[in-house]
Amino acid sequence: MSIRTDSRHTILACYGGYITQAIVNNFLPLLFLIFQDTFGIPLQQITLLVTINFLIQLAVDLIAAKVVDRIGWRVCLVAAHIFAAVGLAGLSFLPYIMPPFAGIITCVALYAVGGGLIEVLVSPVVEACPTENKAGVMSLLHSFYCWGTVGVVALSTLFLYVFGKDSWEMLALIWAVFPLVISVYFTQVPLYPLVEEGEGYGIRQLFRMKSFWLFVVLMFAAGASELSMSQWASAFAESGLGVSKMMGDLLGPCVFSILMGISRVFYGKKSEKIDLNSFLIGSGLLCVGSYLLASLSPIPALSLVGCGLCGLSVGIMWPGLFSLAAVEIPKGGTAMFALLALAGDLGGSGGPTLVGFTSGLFGGELKSGLLFGIIFPVILITGALIQRKHTKKDGT
Repeated sequence: MSIRTDSRHTILACYGGYITQAIVNNFLPLLFLIFQDTFGIPLQQITLLVTINFLIQLAVDLIAAKVVDRIGWRVCLVAAHIFAAVGLAGLSFLPYIMPPFAGIITCVALYAVGGGLIEVLVSPVVEACPTENKAGVMSLLHSFYCWGTVGVVALSTLFLYVFGKDSWEMLALIWAVFPLVISVYFTQVPLYPLVEEGEGYGIRQLFRMKSFWLFVVLMFAAGASELSMSQWASAFAESGLGVSKMMGDLLGPCVFSILMGISRVFYGKKSEKIDLNSFLIGSGLLCVGSYLLASLSPIPALSLVGCGLCGLSVGIMWPGLFSLAAVEIPKGGTAMFALLALAGDLGGSGGPTLVGFTSGLFGGELKSGLLFGIIFPVILITGALIQRKHTKKDGT
């Protein structure tokens, strides 16, 4: 197949984009304790880096909704991966030639710009490809974020174990090679218009549509349902299996991501035989059950099972909602995908915050906060039912 004319190359490049996104989001936290020991930076200060990464990606989501179509997809995709590569590579030397914390923040800012652009662009690029089973292809695409997360955590942990913690600079350079290769790949693959030039909706037009706001709520609920549980995966692994914090950090996120990836691959392979809206509702019900099991079980191991089931249940939510929105609002264009990604990211931030706040009201009891977290999959189920009723009413 010719790299310049075959859409399969476009999809493969987008798979690489989501693996890059996984590297950007999951590599740095593995180095927190190393940074503390090497540079003497307080751990409380280091953990702010996750927030900085997240806030910059949110800002990029918002800005991209206005400017990506003017600049062009290819330029933005190539630039995104170069930003990611430079940020990752910079970790190996900038903390040594600048004040350490300032050097690390600079790197985070660079690769966060790349990560934000990737999140906004990759899904609409795949949606625009001339494929028949778009919902299935979208689900498979998003599974690569899961496999990328597992690969980054497992391979990085193995590398540092074999070569020692002092080898982390070399590891950063190794990971930087991947987005650099993908940036070159995106210069060659064909890109297709999502909507005809001048026909895509702008932000103001989207804001006037009730169906758009319904998808915004659904995306917020999906992001909150996923992140409210996943950020506690390590804690459940530690308490449920009685393992060390390091092993908990390895096993918890990996189990969650593997099961989330499995659900996306399953739908991707079987999507032509499954009604997407019904699958979303069923996933929401399973998510409610997983939250109940994690929060109410007196046995730590069962709480861990609940955490894993949550990964299985949330897998279809994000890609499934993108696919439904593309069908419901076919002229939504890049702006719609960017704003929906922003809504999902806000849910991914707001959900865990609300769970943590609720836990604080109950004396720091995490399970009380997670019990409150059931509200997010309940909102998703309700919204999906409304969306299905609206679709049937329109006869589509």
